[in-house]
Amino acid sequence: MCGSRFMGLVDFQGTSSSLCTIKSSASSYHRPCCHSFQRTQWRVTCMASTVQVKVTGDSFIRPHLLKLSPYQPILPFEVLSTHLGRKPEDIIKLDANENPYGPPPEVFEALGSMKFPFVYPDPESRRLRAALAQDSGLESEYILAGCGADELIDLIMRCVLDPDDKVVDCPPTFTMYEFDAAVNGALVVKVPRKSDFSLDVELIAEVVEQEKPKCIFLTSPNNPDGSIISDEALLKILDLPILVVLDEAYIEFSGIESRMQWVKKHENLIVLRTFSKRAGLAGLRIGYGAFPLSIIEYLWRAKQPYNVSVAAEVSACAALKNPAYLENVKVALVQERERLFKLLKEVPFLNPYPSRSNFILCEVTSGMDAKKLKEDLANMGVMIRHYNNKELKGYVRVSVGKPEHTDALMECLNCLC
Repeated sequence: MCGSRFMGLVDFQGTSSSLCTIKSSASSYHRPCCHSFQRTQWRVTCMASTVQVKVTGDSFIRPHLLKLSPYQPILPFEVLSTHLGRKPEDIIKLDANENPYGPPPEVFEALGSMKFPFVYPDPESRRLRAALAQDSGLESEYILAGCGADELIDLIMRCVLDPDDKVVDCPPTFTMYEFDAAVNGALVVKVPRKSDFSLDVELIAEVVEQEKPKCIFLTSPNNPDGSIISDEALLKILDLPILVVLDEAYIEFSGIESRMQWVKKHENLIVLRTFSKRAGLAGLRIGYGAFPLSIIEYLWRAKQPYNVSVAAEVSACAALKNPAYLENVKVALVQERERLFKLLKEVPFLNPYPSRSNFILCEVTSGMDAKKLKEDLANMGVMIRHYNNKELKGYVRVSVGKPEHTDALMECLNCLC
């Protein structure tokens, strides 16, 4: 058995289940590695192994993953239909912040006329990045597309974090940050939000100074409460020696501009976006990010080559061709959000929080149990989000749907009063 090393790769030639010692008949010199058998005769003495070691599959798993708790995703229509004994069309799904209006009609036309689904997709997503550059005003060389923003979150961590590096998380927020940090062997330093869900910028600064974390993940509007980060707060955090990843999954509903252009001025800023909410493409998994040129070079090297499918790229490009549809849907959802908020305020056991997104967080009060509320509504065919984590114990989140979805939700809530 012989081996050679190059750039962290160990290459062994030859296989055997026995332990072998190699001796030269020409001299007592022992070669450290096998090369050629020319000119010198070798005598190989093999000793068969008699020790059998029982191997279990989990012995190959990285130790930190053995205790990893799985992410708890939202169930799709088909699974909910089986669980609830209802047809998918009879379920009102207000638990995952999906766009109930779906994508523009051009998306369905594009999917139906795909010419080359049997050919691997463009590894650089050139058409999509060009369309995104036109849509955002940011040059395409700053843009990288992914299989949803979730893939980019994981890609950033894999490129930035060594095991036991620290990540700042500001709960309550999107739980994928903590989950992906755990997958990548990082340590999470939590800086809780204030009672109004705003960031504690002073405490973040203290943590950065004391703990020396590598990066911080922020969401604006924040999921699950819908609050936004002001320019002043963001600039203070950008002044710290830390990589700032700003997740703008819900920015279209906020009434403020995206900070994508900021990556040209701030070497420590990454901005993530998605087509899931704005364009109703959650099921096709397509997201993108804006990166400083000094960072994006290395993400290009590390990303999977065909990470954006042909169907996803075609759909995203088609959606961007109908900005009027996207704008009309956004306006409809924002208007319905305001109507829903007013109606939820009238429910005696709910305390809704103002939101700049397509969902509303509600504190469950008056002795009502939040988990039971979620279950009671599910039995009536209406799905909302309930949380088990300590920061949101006693809270539920309601996605904004169509007016008829709001009406059905309120009818069910009134039955529970």
